[in-house]
Amino acid sequence: MLVLSAKRASAQVTFYTDDQGRRVYINAEPPAQIKATHSTATASSHTTPGASAASPNRAAGPPMDRGQLDKIVKEVSERHNVDPDLVRAVIEQESDWNPAAVSHAGAQGLMQLTPTTAQQLGVNNAFDPHQNIDAGVRYLQTLLVRYGGDLDKALAAYNAGPGAVDRAGGVPRIRETRDYVQRVTDRYYGPGSDRRQDAMAPPRSIYRSVDDQGRVVFTNE
Repeated sequence: MLVLSAKRASAQVTFYTDDQGRRVYINAEPPAQIKATHSTATASSHTTPGASAASPNRAAGPPMDRGQLDKIVKEVSERHNVDPDLVRAVIEQESDWNPAAVSHAGAQGLMQLTPTTAQQLGVNNAFDPHQNIDAGVRYLQTLLVRYGGDLDKALAAYNAGPGAVDRAGGVPRIRETRDYVQRVTDRYYGPGSDRRQDAMAPPRSIYRSVDDQGRVVFTNE
């Protein structure tokens, strides 16, 4: 298990689409400081933070359909200033939209929370879609801030932990992590592609600049 302290995060990242259709990311208010742990597995073998003692039968309320889950994604993404399309791509890779998903490592729910991460992020039931998505998006948001909008690094840290990314100075040479980053970015940039590649494509960075008002801006072009 690797532990992430959000003390290194100095601002939230929000986004909008400009007149040229570019997605622009801008820092907002500093997020609340949190600590989170994350497993080092991927969606087929990986799973993120959850509670291994829990059972899929603990899912809160009646089963939700994809439309209901997507509504939660939109609301949570807006609240935490993260692109909902990115959250959808992560969920598809982590659990394929199954709120009752459990990995061999004990990670649970839509965004595959490990027990320690769920506890640190205040999750009482990792199978509750509202709690699971909220915690997963908060964790992803801290990683986007930590790596200055570098999506490949943020996703690699979501999969393998920020310690592994920091030691490698980028996406670590871990096959499972590289495949994970490739699959999520394929979904994010090319909906439905979901192709497996042995090597990483060129990094899909979000570029940092400062505008005339002194705001830090992240854009994908």
